Amino acid sequence: MTMYDLTGKVALVTGAGGERGFGRAIANRLAREGADLAVNDVVLNPYGSSGGWQGLESVAAEIAAAGSNSLALVGDVSDSTSVERMVQETLERFGRIDILVNNAGSRPGPDRVPLVELTEEAFDEVQRVNVRGTFLCTRAVARHMIERGGGGKIIIIASTAGKRGMPRYAAYTASKFALVGFTQSVAHELGPHGVNVNAICPGLAETERAAFIADAIKPSGTTAEEQLQGMVADRTRANPLGRITETEDIARMAAFLSSAESDYLTGLAVSVSGGDVMY
Repeated sequence: MTMYDLTGKVALVTGAGGERGFGRAIANRLAREGADLAVNDVVLNPYGSSGGWQGLESVAAEIAAAGSNSLALVGDVSDSTSVERMVQETLERFGRIDILVNNAGSRPGPDRVPLVELTEEAFDEVQRVNVRGTFLCTRAVARHMIERGGGGKIIIIASTAGKRGMPRYAAYTASKFALVGFTQSVAHELGPHGVNVNAICPGLAETERAAFIADAIKPSGTTAEEQLQGMVADRTRANPLGRITETEDIARMAAFLSSAESDYLTGLAVSVSGGDVMY
């Protein structure tokens, strides 16, 4: 039994190859709601094999197990030729794209430093993937949605860092604030075409990316695992609901925003953080 009937819909989810990531959870939830899925990542298995995990191939198998059709697409969201090919392959396979989830994000590392130590290369890399990638995917799919008619749903995975700045997050925060503004602008433009555009702002979750963040910001003499567990403990204590974000929290919101239940919502940046950020 589904909560949001997406039968007959086709969704494209970027950045979906991680075993513990938002993309996998979103793709699986949309499949359980009846949608067919095209799932993308920059390589087939972006974080390597772990316990048999095979990245996009594993996600595709889970989608099939849910009774939906799938297409695994390797491609760089920041490259326009790659994006056009990805969209075209999805259309050739399924004939339409009803839902786009812009989930792909840059890998944390050299950008998580104080501003005075931040290199141009590290800053540009974050904007290349997070902002340029979202722009290119949204533009390509929006063109299809307008030409096809019948509306659509575009979801952008931003962050609570797109609403509240933090030290050592200048490049990342800049990219996520940009995505919130981008969401609002595109919502104005696509609304007359029946396309809803909304952003989701997750809080801290124990995804693969969180481990890279911990490794980048850990003090000398501290392991990445110790730093991550400290981050989780701090956020848990401060959170009104007493826990950090889970990938299923984001998947539930994505399913809602993909459905007809959200037809009168557009231009929003919804914090899904247990009250960590309340605006």
